[in-house]
Amino acid sequence: MTRRQKQALLSVMLSVLILCADQLIKIAVKTGMYMHQSIHITDWFQIVFTENRGMAFGMELFDKLFLTSFRIIAVSYLIYYIAKQIRKGIGWGSLVCLILIMAGAAGNIFDCVFYGMIFNNPPAPMVAEFVDWGSGYEALFHGRVVDMFYFPLVEWNWPTWIPVFGGNHFIFFSPIFNFADACISCGVIALLLFYNKRLFRDEE
Repeated sequence: MTRRQKQALLSVMLSVLILCADQLIKIAVKTGMYMHQSIHITDWFQIVFTENRGMAFGMELFDKLFLTSFRIIAVSYLIYYIAKQIRKGIGWGSLVCLILIMAGAAGNIFDCVFYGMIFNNPPAPMVAEFVDWGSGYEALFHGRVVDMFYFPLVEWNWPTWIPVFGGNHFIFFSPIFNFADACISCGVIALLLFYNKRLFRDEE
């Protein structure tokens, strides 16, 4: 098997593994916990079921249909870009980073496209269930992304004498995210720290 074939096989296998792991975690949380339910693991790690319509870590900056369409276009381009880099002889580390980013984005796309069609949205303390196609809580492309990982690593109250923030409670790290978000973040950070020069040089 050539290097190119090995990298293509790695791309497929790792992508499928990430997508399956992401969806299994999300489905387990969505069908096993009610909205905003929290499971205390440690003081700095909790499982908190929440959903969002927006970008990674719960941000909501754009229209839902636009965001879902943009994600699909971005993932399609990443698939093309990865295939192109494999043909050119990309390094293994750079390839893994790109796969993490692409597969993580694809995992969140699956929620956006299909979850509104296949899940109901009952009030707490009831948990969601699979429903007949099209009888779920939202239309196609308008589903909500499932988030669950919460790491309140450090908490404190700002001293009252500090301007603006004085007296407020601060939590680091406060966003609630999912496995797909973690894959995207790890891929981007590793790519920028260790492989960006090599990747951009390969583009020349």
